[in-house]
Amino acid sequence: MYYSGIDLHKNMCMITTLNEAGVILKQAKLPNDDYTILNYFFSLGNEHKAVVESTINWYWLSDLLLDHQIDLVLAHAKHLRAISCAKVKTDKYDSHTLAQLLRMNLIPIAHQINPNLRGPRDLMRSRLRLVCKKTSCLNSIHRILEKFNLSSDEKQSSRDLSSPAFLNHLNLNPEYHFQINILQEQITLIEKQILNLEKTLHPLLIPDPQIQRLLQIPGIGKISAFTIYLEIDGTDRFNDIKNFFSYCRLVPGADNSNRKLKHKSGNKEGNRYLKIAFTEAAHHAIQHYPEIKQFYKNKLRKKHISIARNLVAKELAKSCYYLLKNKSDYNNIFKGVLLSKPKAQSWPRLTSPAEALEN
Repeated sequence: MYYSGIDLHKNMCMITTLNEAGVILKQAKLPNDDYTILNYFFSLGNEHKAVVESTINWYWLSDLLLDHQIDLVLAHAKHLRAISCAKVKTDKYDSHTLAQLLRMNLIPIAHQINPNLRGPRDLMRSRLRLVCKKTSCLNSIHRILEKFNLSSDEKQSSRDLSSPAFLNHLNLNPEYHFQINILQEQITLIEKQILNLEKTLHPLLIPDPQIQRLLQIPGIGKISAFTIYLEIDGTDRFNDIKNFFSYCRLVPGADNSNRKLKHKSGNKEGNRYLKIAFTEAAHHAIQHYPEIKQFYKNKLRKKHISIARNLVAKELAKSCYYLLKNKSDYNNIFKGVLLSKPKAQSWPRLTSPAEALEN
């Protein structure tokens, strides 16, 4: 067995190959070209095992090597302290260290998402970025109004604030009207792009039975269900539900040493998109389900508001985990209490949101 460490960059990569004794057999700096990289591996013969860090551009390399029966391990970039903390840090050194860690089976492995789910998952992440851009535009409008001690009605929605009619009664200089008009145009474009994105994902995901199961859980709507399903990518990769909670950022970390015990709330280890999805689901569940709202209020008497909401999110995540793992329907029970408002068994209807684009 040969072990190859690949230090991958935008337009080139450094590959170091070791044998089972740890001796360097070959080392080369290659352009990111399919033929050149395959020729490197095939020139050595024998069985290969390669490793690359989980940077943004690993998709194409994984597809290339796996298509030619070369096993590729994806290394968790954050946990590769042997590289990030090294005094000498060069491409040759990094690729050699990766190969050595792979040979000794010491690579912190990162999950490789199912290739069929890459596109939908990245689209959902793009949607979140679009929503953030829209919020940024709305905040910019508010900042302009604050300069002149102007404010919008608290009952006005973000859509009202971004409409041209909102500015008719404001006495602003033309320069500021122009700025706000630009921001309004950006908001209109972003909203159209979000709807187009959802239109693309809708027929791909809504018919999936796992999505329909997630939609039965309180507080989880279409967008949350899409995010949860795509980001989890199967429950089999988690040893137990505790690992799942940790991956979702729903349990605090710890920093214990000797007699010092310290919890680390807000820890950034795990999947930020699942944290956002379950937090949003908890917020909606508290609003619309009396039993869940009562559970939240009981926790709120002794705990901080963020912790109380997180406990609701954790229970919803628990339901998602077992529904996806067992492929079963939701039993309409939250913490042993039967909910008085069950959701429809199939929601939303299996149609496209094209009508929303036409309005």
